[in-house]
Amino acid sequence: MNASPVLMQKKYARIIECFAEKMQMSLDDAMDFFYRSELYVLISEGVSDLHCMSDQYLADELADEYMQTHGKKVK
Repeated sequence: MNASPVLMQKKYARIIECFAEKMQMSLDDAMDFFYRSELYVLISEGVSDLHCMSDQYLADELADEYMQTHGKKVK
């Protein structure tokens, strides 16, 4: 991955914001889940250029991961 670390931090912030809104949770809870998620690991390691995907797509993927790990439905 050749993306700038500053740009990646901004990308993470946008994903967290979209995810928090979608799941109707606090930004703190959304950020906590994001940084512990498998999706974060994949993005940060540059797997399949996930960082090039839209923020909304990645928030949806994060919501799917949340649903799988917590057994809750996505709103």
